[in-house]
Formats: sequence, structure tokens, C-alpha cells
Amino acid sequence: MLKALTAPLRWLIRIVLAVLILFEEWGWEPLRRAFALFARLPVIRQFEALLRKLPPRAAFVVLLLPSLLILPVKLAAVWLVAKGHALLGVLIIIAAKLFGTALLAWLFQLIQPALMQLPWFARFYARWTAWKAELLAWVRASSVWRTARAVKLRLKRLFRAGRPHASEAPRD
Repeated sequence: MLKALTAPLRWLIRIVLAVLILFEEWGWEPLRRAFALFARLPVIRQFEALLRKLPPRAAFVVLLLPSLLILPVKLAAVWLVAKGHALLGVLIIIAAKLFGTALLAWLFQLIQPALMQLPWFARFYARWTAWKAELLAWVRASSVWRTARAVKLRLKRLFRAGRPHASEAPRD
């Protein structure tokens, strides 16, 4: 009986987590590459070299910093929403999420080798990636995902078919 009552809640939690993870999956690599452009600055390269040399525990502290630094910004955004500035608050939350994901992706690629030296982190990371892969497989197998993907492919084909090729472009 209890299982029947909690099943819809588990399904809802799974959907919310899937949406969050899909955002992270979509954004992780492109945002990391975008942040890497910033990292071309000489002072940032020196900072990267320092990060790569961190011992495992210090690397874990560095991994926590983006979340701690962005939390006050998100709280201020929620305060703005509560004060009636919903659009500004939501835009700040979105910007903070994008910046935080980019920063975390950039940091993680630098400190992952040190983090994997922590046995508990390596175990957690292995479980996390397996669970995430299972959740993404569940989402991609859903009829909603397959339908959305088919519509996206159809729209791409229509867009390509309707667009003239460079050789067919009108000349002035």
C-alpha cells in the first residue's frame, strides 16, 4: 500500500532530477569550453597550474567553493522575486546557474585526478555516473523524448531544405 502511494512521488522526483541532469549534460561541455576561453589569460593559466598540483583534500574544498560563492547571489535573486522583481530574480538565478556550471566544469577537469585519490570520492563518483547513465537512458527511452527528438530532426530537415545553398544564393 505504501509503495503504491510513494510511486507517484518517486516518479516526480525522478523527472525533476532528470531535467536538472539533462541541463547539466547539455551545458557541461559547452560551458566548460566557454570558460576555457577566459582561462587563456596568463594569470588564469598560472592558477590552473596551481589547481592541478593540489592535494586531494584541498581539491575537494575547491570543488565546493563555486556552490558556496554563488549561494548568496541565488538568495539575493529569491529576495528580488519576493519583492516583486520576478523577471530580474529569475534572470539572475539563470545567470548564476550558467556561470556556476561553467566554473564547476572548468574546475572539475583540473582537479578530477586529485579527487579520484580520495577513495570515498572515487566510489561516490562511480556510483553517481552509473546512476546518471541509468536515469538518462530512462529519459531517452521515454516516448516524450523520442517524439521531441523526431520533431527536432524533422525541423532540422525542413530548415535545411528551405535554405538555399551557397551556390544558389542570389547575387547582387
